[in-house]
Amino acid sequence: MARLFGTDGVRGLANGDLTPELATALAAAAARVLAESDTSHRPVAVVGRDPRASGEMLEAAVVAGLTSAGADVLLVGILPTPALAYLTGQAGADVGIMLSASHNPMPDNGIKLFARGGHKLPDVVEDHIEATLRTRFERPTGARIGRVRSLADGAEQYVEHLLATVSAPLSGVRVVVDCAHGAAYTLAPETYRRAGADVVAIGADPDGLNINDGCGSTHLAPLIRTMVDTGADLGIAHDGDADRCLAVDSTGNVVDGDAILAICALALRDLGRLRADTVVATVMSNLGLHHAMRANGITIRTTPVGDRYVLEQLNRDGLSLGGEQSGHMIFREHATTGDGLLTALQLMGRIIATGQPLGELAAVVQRLPQVLINVKVTDKLAVASSDEVAEAVNSAQDELGDSGRILLRPSGTEHLVRVMVEAPTQQQADAIASRLAKVVATA
Repeated sequence: MARLFGTDGVRGLANGDLTPELATALAAAAARVLAESDTSHRPVAVVGRDPRASGEMLEAAVVAGLTSAGADVLLVGILPTPALAYLTGQAGADVGIMLSASHNPMPDNGIKLFARGGHKLPDVVEDHIEATLRTRFERPTGARIGRVRSLADGAEQYVEHLLATVSAPLSGVRVVVDCAHGAAYTLAPETYRRAGADVVAIGADPDGLNINDGCGSTHLAPLIRTMVDTGADLGIAHDGDADRCLAVDSTGNVVDGDAILAICALALRDLGRLRADTVVATVMSNLGLHHAMRANGITIRTTPVGDRYVLEQLNRDGLSLGGEQSGHMIFREHATTGDGLLTALQLMGRIIATGQPLGELAAVVQRLPQVLINVKVTDKLAVASSDEVAEAVNSAQDELGDSGRILLRPSGTEHLVRVMVEAPTQQQADAIASRLAKVVATA
């Protein structure tokens, strides 16, 4: 039986794979597991969502599950995932539940779980929740049933938290922000304006159906066009739940998570706040990031893909900064999860501090040509166990030697296997990736 939890919570087609019945049972199980270590009080859960239409249905189901397990619920409404994590910690809650499928298309939705303090769950706790999901329990009755209320000032708490991380006004910075018709559609423009920036907002009119639809961090063309039209200094692209941030410089060049991580690492190092002169990145980071950090005396530690694995490494080693090529950045001093708004503020702060445009700052990373092909498959496990796939990968790696690398990674949220190739030339990377993708597709 396939594991219920993926790379980031439970995700699938809303009302198809992810049904209200599953959401109710999962919420009840999470409340029971995450509150079991402290029975001195009624469990408390914070619940938020992105603007997807299915979020309304799933919110009702999750609230029913939590209250049926005796947990009181604080509803925060439509807010970014990092806001939900922050408020879970601030409220002293036992559980945080965010309803979002992040960058996935509108028909999907997901359930992201947070423990006390706003931390994502380790695999062992997810497995415990999954095992508890199908067990019977004594349901509370009468006054022991959970109650529900709104956390009216949740958004303002989060914005004030973000603004407290800004060391100097962002006056003179003109930024275009693409909110992906998602959870940060009001908070991102408001926060950047209150920090002092001149803000142009696009993708900021959600209707429940248009989230991530040709916009946001997975579709940068509208942001680039608006950058050209407005003459802005930089563009910021968020995804549907705003836990990630990609950027575009004033000439329209994309600045990915690797470059953002490098810029922020150098900023923290110059401030004496990059602990052990070390950052954490994932296996998907470009070799160019490794070269840039080495040249600047900064060590990189590598984890599997997923910002929770980055955070685990940061916590284990007492480090301050980690991130992913996809744009998830964790500033451990300020956050427990990837935070796109916090990242954007730190990036703009570096522009102010150095007086350099984003393009110059990003040039510290000289990327090796990299190709990433998402191959649709019906059975990810069959691909992983295929001798034919293994032989093709080994042959291609022998061809590259030490001058490049290959990574095959099953998606944790979709029926895809990601084929990534880095090589000395774009032509060689393209050729090898295309060849491997064909093998994967037929495995």
